[in-house]
Amino acid sequence: MGEKSEPKVLVTLKINPEDIDTDLEKVVEELKSRLPPEMEVVRYDKVYVAFGLYALRVYVLMPERYEGGTEKLEEVVKSVPGVSSVDIEMVTRVSAF
Repeated sequence: MGEKSEPKVLVTLKINPEDIDTDLEKVVEELKSRLPPEMEVVRYDKVYVAFGLYALRVYVLMPERYEGGTEKLEEVVKSVPGVSSVDIEMVTRVSAF
């Protein structure tokens, strides 16, 4: 078989923008540029909230045994301009990556 790599987890985040005019594509691009090299955005979707307001659901792949768990990831997301808040929706171990 192939070489064994460190187990990974897929973290699902819900990112709420500061307001209705926040450019969600820019938020994602800025997040990608700020993530540590061992973390990767593998997918994202816009999620309708209400009255024309959308949030982002972002899927991030990261090492399972990352020091501090998802704390560093949350700090990075909160530092992105246009982000009001972030919620961890799910963390699951994956073997497909």
